[in-house]
Formats: sequence, C-alpha cells, structure tokens
Amino acid sequence: MRRTRRQKRSFRRVKWLAFFLLLFVGIGLVWGFGGLHGRGSRGGAPGLMAGEHTVHVMILGVDQRADDVGRSDTLMVATLDTESGKGALLSVPRDTRLAIDGHGYDKANHAYAFGGHALSMSAVENLLGVPMDHYLIINTSAFERIIDAIGGVDINVEKRMHYEDPWDDNGGLVIDLYPGEQHMDGKKAVQYVRYRDGEGDIGRIGRQQKFMRAVLAKVISPEILPRLPKLVEEVSSAVKTDMSLTEMLDFAQRLKGIHDAGLSADMVPGEPAYYQDISYWIPDIVATRQMLAEELGIEFTPELRATAEEADAEYKAALPKGLTISGSEQKKADEADSDDENKDEPMKPSEITVMVINSSGINGAGAQVADILKRKGFRISGVETGRTDAKEKTSITTSSRNTDVFYGMPFPCIIMDGGSSNQAVVNIGRDYKKK
Repeated sequence: MRRTRRQKRSFRRVKWLAFFLLLFVGIGLVWGFGGLHGRGSRGGAPGLMAGEHTVHVMILGVDQRADDVGRSDTLMVATLDTESGKGALLSVPRDTRLAIDGHGYDKANHAYAFGGHALSMSAVENLLGVPMDHYLIINTSAFERIIDAIGGVDINVEKRMHYEDPWDDNGGLVIDLYPGEQHMDGKKAVQYVRYRDGEGDIGRIGRQQKFMRAVLAKVISPEILPRLPKLVEEVSSAVKTDMSLTEMLDFAQRLKGIHDAGLSADMVPGEPAYYQDISYWIPDIVATRQMLAEELGIEFTPELRATAEEADAEYKAALPKGLTISGSEQKKADEADSDDENKDEPMKPSEITVMVINSSGINGAGAQVADILKRKGFRISGVETGRTDAKEKTSITTSSRNTDVFYGMPFPCIIMDGGSSNQAVVNIGRDYKKK
C-alpha cells in the first residue's frame, strides 16, 4: 500500500440538487399563496392529519435525461400556515425507504421514476400522515441560471471541499472550495451543494437548508425584491406545477413576511442503514408525525399516536432480513469537525464516519467492506454502488491526520489524503477480492 495526494473521486450518485430553484421560486411560491387552501388540487386521502389553515406542497428536484424519466434527487415538503404566515420545510432524504403503491418498499427517489409526481405524492402522504395539496417539479438544469439571475449568494463554507470525478454523467465534475465567507455564482453554488463525503446525503441536506436561508435573505434584499415578479416570469418555464403563474407571482409580496417570521427547516428523523450494497434511510415514523403535528398546531392525541405506532410497526415488520442499521452520530461528528482540523493526533475509528462505494462490479463487495470496517470500529454512513467496473484499484480517502488509522486493511488499497478530519470514503475497485 502507498499513500499519495490525489483528487478525490467517488460519487457517481451525487446527483443534482434542484432545491436551488426551490428556494428562489419554489419556497417563495409555496409561502406566497394566500389563495391556496388545504387539500387543494387532490383532495387528500382519508385519515390524514390536516391543520385548518395549513397547505402542504411537495417539491421535487428531478434529475432528468433525454432517455430517462429521471428520479427525484431532492424531495421536500413545504408547509404554509396561511393565517400566521409562517413557513416550514421538511426534507425527506432521497434514500428513505418507504412504501410505494404497486412497487413494495423502495427508495423515495424511485417513486417518481415508477409513477411521476402522483405516485411520489401518495408515497409521501403514507409516510408523513399529512395530505400533499400541491406539487412543484423543478428540472435541475436551470439551476445556475437562477442563481446568476439573482446575482449569486453569499455563503460561509464550513470546511475544505475538494472532489473530482471526470466520469460524472454531466461531463465531469470538479469541486474545489476553501473554508470561509465567499460570494458564489451559479457554478460555485453547484459545487457547494453537490459536495458529499463521509457524511453522506444527511450532511448534504444540512448544506441545502443553509443555502436556502442564504437565498431567501438575498431575494428579500432591496436590490432583488423589486425585480422578483419579472424574475419569476423568466424562470416559470423551468418548473412544472398544478399552481398558476398568478399564484407564483403573489409570493413576491409575501417573502419578507416569511423571512421575518422565521424559516424552520427539519429532516425526517431516522437512522442510516444498508442492505446488499444499497444505502437506506430508515425513518422514525412516530417521531416524524409527532413533529408534524406540533408544526401544524394539532394535538398529537392518543389516537394519532396509536395510528403512527401501528404504521411504524407495519413498516419495521417489512424490513428485510440482513438490513444493517448503521446508527448515526453525524451531528456530533460535524460539530467536532471544525474544532479538530488543526489537531495532529489521529482520531479513533469510532470517531470516523465512512462512506463505502462499490465501483468494482463485484456483487456484495460493498457490504463486505462495510462489515470489515464496522468490526474495526468505524462508523458507516452508507453503502452505495458506483459506476460498475469503472475503478481499477481500491482507494481510501481521508484526512492526512487519519491516513495511518486505515493501514492494515485485509484487502489491497491506496490510502489518499483529502477530505474532512472525521470522515473517509472507501471506493472499491476491481482489485478487490471477494471474501
């Protein structure tokens, strides 16, 4: 084994984040609709929690190609209290394992590929227990244009972000950001929100929500607010929704009120897991529905709790044998990360979160390597399948502080310097020998 400094290549699955458009157009749309009412265009399924003055809009960021219907790479639910003017966002991780009508249990981002927005809405309703009144679909290709249209966004980059993938589906990807406050145009913003390392999709969601707040602050600024109606007209062709342009334009008059009232942003609580080289997010259905009830101002009665517990029990009974719950201390790790960058002492395996990517073309290799790392004490954030048979040699990318911690692996690998101090990526190549 040898240590070398190289560009970090890993995530074929790090796909586009349509949520950029979401905040400039989507969030504003959702929160500006004084004329929208609960159970709007669809009516909603019976037995769902519904606040008297609340509207839920499902927002999908879809990664589409000419020969593929695409998947919803970003899935969020925006809630507006039409009486108080408060707004909230709930992120549903794309790897969330949920029931999809006619397709059993699968990842949340597959529902769109199976049946478009209608099937996605049904699956999200079943998970959250609240009606999806409207939908908003955003094609990610327009992202850079939207961010540039508002003059860019100021973001405080929390850590060094360095990653290169010449095989990225969009013709190659280079992420090269340094810590600190900086102004981002569309291209730089793409890098910031696409970046993902050992923290996986959950850490990326945190950056998405941070980015949303920054964009919201920008669009209500004196330089942009008067231009919003014109900007909305310009980008309306980039979205697909059951809401009218008139409703979209109405948000320009209400964004500042939403900002002043405060934007709450949460994620479906749960734990990471993997099964047969596939990463999942296993939701806590009871905690999720209780959180939503509080957000809606609805009493979480014993009856509602019983319904949630019944749904949770049914969900857990359907988990496949062999699925491994990874457990998550990511928040603690992220908080420690900024304080640990300048320390020289190697971290313990239990303090390091590892993303495993199987790019070897060998079935089961990802799960095997994840098990090896877990036995050595490392925490696994996920197991994913990379571009099949694309990588010749297995690599481990981690901070220079922790490269020595990964020596002695029972498989050939190149250990490389890069990434955050408490995270690592193991990308399995064709040189891996199945145990």
